[in-house]
Amino acid sequence: MNQLTFRNGDKIDAIGLGTWKSTPVEVYKAIREAIKIGYRHIDCAWIYQNEAEIGEAFQDAFKAGDVKREELFITSKLWNTYHHPDDVESNINETLKNLQLDYLDLYLMHWPVAVKKGVTTVESADDFISLKEIPLIDTWRAMEKLVEKGLTKHIGVSNFNIPKIQGLIDAGGMVPEMNQVESHPLLAQNELLEFCKRNQILYTAYSPLGSRDRSPGMKSGDEPDMFEIPRVKAIAENHGVHPAQILIKWAEARGTAVIPKSVNPERLKANLESANIPLSDYEIMELNKLDMGYRFINGKFWEREGGPYTAESLWND
Repeated sequence: MNQLTFRNGDKIDAIGLGTWKSTPVEVYKAIREAIKIGYRHIDCAWIYQNEAEIGEAFQDAFKAGDVKREELFITSKLWNTYHHPDDVESNINETLKNLQLDYLDLYLMHWPVAVKKGVTTVESADDFISLKEIPLIDTWRAMEKLVEKGLTKHIGVSNFNIPKIQGLIDAGGMVPEMNQVESHPLLAQNELLEFCKRNQILYTAYSPLGSRDRSPGMKSGDEPDMFEIPRVKAIAENHGVHPAQILIKWAEARGTAVIPKSVNPERLKANLESANIPLSDYEIMELNKLDMGYRFINGKFWEREGGPYTAESLWND
């Protein structure tokens, strides 16, 4: 399997385990199984509301001798209600308590969206805080202090486009070390990936299989099924594997990390084994032709009448 290398030489496995939408009961078993079969990169987030169970799984894996803490690469994310600089450290401390860890390997700003403290569900524009009130650079500088305090080894962003990352850099902030975004053959994000490479920013692909199990409210009635795309199916048949494995391998082969989510032991194993598929240059070229800028996670759930955020501004401003 490929590994990505941070500026200081630290490494992260290209294929990790995503935990979004894994229920507390499911995620404990999934983490234990994943660690046993070789996963060393685990992606978490405070908003997933399953970090306490993940923490139990980590502790039991350590006690059983399945893995040592220093052998794991663990990511979590700052939620939108904690963007005020005074609140950033409290959010990572809550995550560390839940995960039963002394430090994270990577901490990301989950979205370039600020929400009022205490809001659990955004109902109206009044629940938001504009980025004029709490600029991203203010939140980012508070995250930089987390590294200084040893609470996380690395920091980065998630769901950031080129202008927003460049804005942090231009404001004198540290260059982010990772950008985690939706990415798959239908949304290759080539320009963003090249920007990240030029600036030594690593890149992680989330929802690489189209986030098929997300809530119905986040889906459109006519969205594509990547498992049924003829080109993907043909390449999968050529290698005798499931189309999901081809999508994962595509992400790994182009030099990015990728975090498919599963709680099924067989799929966990198959996802990890995707790294061994010998895609040819021609097959990768054929998959690259599928790019159509299609987002499964389109960001419209941040839109409220009169609010400061739109999907258009999220991805393009």
